Amino acid sequence: MHDVIPTVAFPSGISVPALGQGTWNMGEDASHAKGEIESLQAGIDLGMTLIDTAEMYADGGAEEIVGTAIKGRRDEVFLVSKVYPWNAGRDGVVEACERSLKRMKTDHIDLYLLHWRGSHPLTETVAGFESLKRAGKIGAWGVSNFDVDDMKELLSLPDGGNVAANQVLYNLGRRGIEFDLLPWCQARHIPVMAYSPIEQGRLAHHPDLIHIGKACQATPAQVALAFVLGRQGVIAIPKTAQVSRARENREAASIRLTEADYAALDAAFPPPKNKKPLEMI
Repeated sequence: MHDVIPTVAFPSGISVPALGQGTWNMGEDASHAKGEIESLQAGIDLGMTLIDTAEMYADGGAEEIVGTAIKGRRDEVFLVSKVYPWNAGRDGVVEACERSLKRMKTDHIDLYLLHWRGSHPLTETVAGFESLKRAGKIGAWGVSNFDVDDMKELLSLPDGGNVAANQVLYNLGRRGIEFDLLPWCQARHIPVMAYSPIEQGRLAHHPDLIHIGKACQATPAQVALAFVLGRQGVIAIPKTAQVSRARENREAASIRLTEADYAALDAAFPPPKNKKPLEMI
């Protein structure tokens, strides 16, 4: 039996699992498609029903993988996708969303994000998002790779306060957001989605995490995920194309890190003492 996955509530009141599934690099090789689909389906079975993707991933290939994986199960899934910045004009974002919907074979996206800031004014992007909401094409909208100043600017705009989430790079080795962005979002009840919570698998081989994992009877990757899951208002979206790894990720929700574990993690991965530029990969 697994412990229940903790949940995070969006401003609308909708709650989602704090442990979801990413899809970066999926859809790039047809020979891997079967394993990618099976991994996502296994994750849904295990309760990791939030799936994050983007039109950028494999030029829409990842969205097609997701569409196949959720066929017949759309009502079980909280679906997140992202729009390219150059498609994020008032009309362009609507057209991009329609293309994503077609690739995923669905009539709505639960959360639609601006992948990163581009040349289109945020007022245009927000207007496009709001029109998609009114049309029922998306349930909510948010942003990705926005730092505090970006978020403040966004909230100052008409309807900018409707932002539902900010997806950023966050893991034990990339703790810069803990200094300002994370507490800023937490204070405003804006969920933070942590992409690459295991640093694209690299943290799974970190010697300090191997040591701490042995004490917790957990793998290093599970310790890294447990750390992120322990943060208020944070949703972790690790990516895997292996069913066994999906199960391993799911079990991270059952790990309870102790004060001694957190002290050891802080020693190995010191928290920020000052403002750091927002990191992206």
